[in-house]
Formats: sequence, structure tokens, C-alpha cells
Amino acid sequence: MENKGGKMSIFLKGLIKENPVLVLVLGTCPTLATTSSAINGAGMGLATTVVLIFANIFIAALKNIIPDKVRIPCYIVVIATFVTIVQYMLKAFIPALDKSLGLYIPLIVVNCIILGRAEAFASKNSVVDSALDGAGMGLGFTGALFVMGAIRELLGAGTLLGFELTTNLIEPMAIMKLAPGGFFVFGCLIALVNKLTDGKASANAASGCMGCPGSSFCGHVGACVDGCADEFITVKAEEIKEAIAEAKPETETAEGGAL
Repeated sequence: MENKGGKMSIFLKGLIKENPVLVLVLGTCPTLATTSSAINGAGMGLATTVVLIFANIFIAALKNIIPDKVRIPCYIVVIATFVTIVQYMLKAFIPALDKSLGLYIPLIVVNCIILGRAEAFASKNSVVDSALDGAGMGLGFTGALFVMGAIRELLGAGTLLGFELTTNLIEPMAIMKLAPGGFFVFGCLIALVNKLTDGKASANAASGCMGCPGSSFCGHVGACVDGCADEFITVKAEEIKEAIAEAKPETETAEGGAL
């Protein structure tokens, strides 16, 4: 039972507690650019979810084979493979959505949500847990994009999923279809999540690795502790001092030889 509870928590954390868009504030470029309508937001979110799940599965399966020094390029190759597959599937079966999303489908390759989950979770956990993490984070991403797209479409055009709803009741606000409207709805949704969680979601995100300047280099990735950033700075300062001390005799010898 404990194992089931643990796996369920891995899946559920991406929906609200660690929502990649509304809590961790990742992937904001596709979030703002593709949410002019609900269908575009849902399509972008689901495409990213598929890539995220399969990339996590493969990276978790290959984590003991991939050399540590080239892990990031290897992760990108894996991610790019699945992005290419998803893009061709969209072109074949949903060409209208592929045309609407345009460049943002291939740009999934550099989406920091996918690479971040590969580095912080999939490379350190089992295949099953990584698949659940990818599904949870992907659905959290999809839900956030769909809600944003639905709000902007409803207020900006009076429609939802293409069906007219409020065009005869209120005057559509064209600004909601533009970038300022996207930023406004984005900010309102983040504020709403903070309100519903009493600010705990943002506090947890700020105290985790996402808020640490040394998360890419230290050994606490995925399990930050209090004072982690201070420890990182201290360690790096000591390393710099040692490097200067080692280089100083060589510099003095070179200067002496020149004289």
C-alpha cells in the first residue's frame, strides 16, 4: 500500500503541487504563444505529454548506460527523436493542428520541462516511476494550457472549442487574443493557485532545486537542503582559491625565466 501511495503521489504532484507552468513557471514561451484558443493549448499540452512520457521512460532505462559527461546531449537526442515522431503523426492525422501550432512543435525539443524532468527525475529513478512523473507533469502542463486557452478564447472571441457561447451576451475583448491578454490570464492563474494552496506551492518550489543557483552542479539535485546555495558558493570559493594557489608558483617561475 505504501508503494502505491508513493507512486500515486509521483503522478499527482505535477497536477497542482509542482505544476510546471503555474508553480515552477517553466515552459512559459509555448504557454503564452499557443493558448490563444483551448484546442491549441490542449494540442500543445498533449504533444508535450507524449514526448515527456516516452523520453522519461527511455532515459530511465538507459541511465546506467549513458556516460555522465555526455548525458545532456544524449537526453536531447532522445527527446528530439520523440518530438520528430509526434510532429509527423500530427502532420499525418491532424494537419490543421500541426499548422496552427507551427514552429512550437519542433521547439518541444528545448522545452525546459522535458529536459528538467530527464535530469532531475528520470536519470535517478525507475522506468515506472519516471513514466508516472512524465504523465503527471505532462497532464499538469496540458491542464494549465487548456484552462488558459479556454479563458482567452471565451473572453477574446466568445467561443469555446469553436462553439459560440457568449458572443450575444458580452462584447469579445480582442486584447485577450493578444500577448498582453496572455500575460494577464497567466498571472491571474498563478495568483489563483497561490490562493488555493495558501502560498505553499510557490514556497515549496522556491525552496527546491529550481530556486537554487547551483542546482546544475551540486550533488543535491532533486533533494535540496537548507543552506544548499550557501554551501555551493563556499565550495566553489575554496576551489577557486586552490586553483589560484596552484597556478601562482608556475607564474612566478615563468616570470623569473623571462627576466
